[in-house]
Amino acid sequence: MRILLDTNVLVGLVEPKHLFHQAATEAVHLLGMRKQRLCIVPQVFCEYWVVSTRPTAQNGRGRKSDDVAIEIAFLEAHFEVLPDTARIFDEWKRLVSTCQISGKLAHDARLAAAMIAHGVRHVLTSNDADFRRFPNITVLTPAAVVSGALPS
Repeated sequence: MRILLDTNVLVGLVEPKHLFHQAATEAVHLLGMRKQRLCIVPQVFCEYWVVSTRPTAQNGRGRKSDDVAIEIAFLEAHFEVLPDTARIFDEWKRLVSTCQISGKLAHDARLAAAMIAHGVRHVLTSNDADFRRFPNITVLTPAAVVSGALPS
């Protein structure tokens, strides 16, 4: 089974001082041990770049571009990267319309659309409420995975 890793999980993985570092690290380890296919879509890398290069005073990580590029290369090497496809845009249009999405939630709708386009039904995220609105997507939080709520 494939599980999409949300941006906040990646940030939690690489940032030792992050609130979700331990839970994200343990959850990814447990899912890997269960042979789950952990994947990332290009949009997650874009979001990761934004939060990682944004100043800490603006709720970012304050990292230099060269360092973030190295982190992304590491993540690409360790997780399955699913490509952008034309179908994602069609799915996104359908989701924002049927789920009446507005504002910043359109970013999460695009991730959900990528999941649908690639047949991925599970997402690992610290922002579970952001994805519960989308049909046929099972939301897993790092804390739930660590406490034993692993997908079958």
